[in-house]
Amino acid sequence: MKTFLLLSSLALASPPVFAASNSSLNIAEVDKAASTLNIEKLQQLSTTTQDYEAAYANYRLAISANVMGQKNLADQALASAQTSLETLNHTQADAESLALLSSVYGMQIALDNSKGAELGIKSANAIAQAEQLAPLNPRVALVKAIAAYNTPAMFGGSMQVAKTLASSAIERFNQPCEDICWGEAEAYTWRGLAKQELGDAQGAIEDWQQALQVEKDYGWAKFLLQQNQQISAK
Repeated sequence: MKTFLLLSSLALASPPVFAASNSSLNIAEVDKAASTLNIEKLQQLSTTTQDYEAAYANYRLAISANVMGQKNLADQALASAQTSLETLNHTQADAESLALLSSVYGMQIALDNSKGAELGIKSANAIAQAEQLAPLNPRVALVKAIAAYNTPAMFGGSMQVAKTLASSAIERFNQPCEDICWGEAEAYTWRGLAKQELGDAQGAIEDWQQALQVEKDYGWAKFLLQQNQQISAK
């Protein structure tokens, strides 16, 4: 789970292009603020939005705060996201909220491994329920891919499984989307990381380049490509 903490801190998305519903506009604003580590803006969005959007803002706030070394703020933001999402799923569970909740649990474990025994089960149950409700949802496959990548092999993690699940997510992103649409560039990036771990360096580079085709300013893919170039130059 330590890898999840490091990589999640770099997963700062630029705003994707999709239909301009209220939900999608809020999510695009969150992604834009996250891409520049704009903690003040993320805090504002977490309080001026509601339900899923507020939870997503807190999730991205937690990632940004952790990058900036503000662990207490990250913990608070994750706790707020957890409360919002658990409330939503208690009243009317849906795949998007359950998938994000699974990710929130995962990041809480990454920040504090002692929470693994309790939240690991909750994370697995949330994503399993999400998949039951929406088996073709791309973010469900993405969250499962991230979990497979970050879970040690002795506990069921697998780079091959992570690669396969990320590929499934990428295929599902071809579906029409109007409201909650984030994650396609991340799916390519995680698949590239899995390929890298499996020894396919060229495949990893191609996936990171593809992530930039999806979102030209996607900072995480840029970072990984630059890092790869620096290593190759040595």
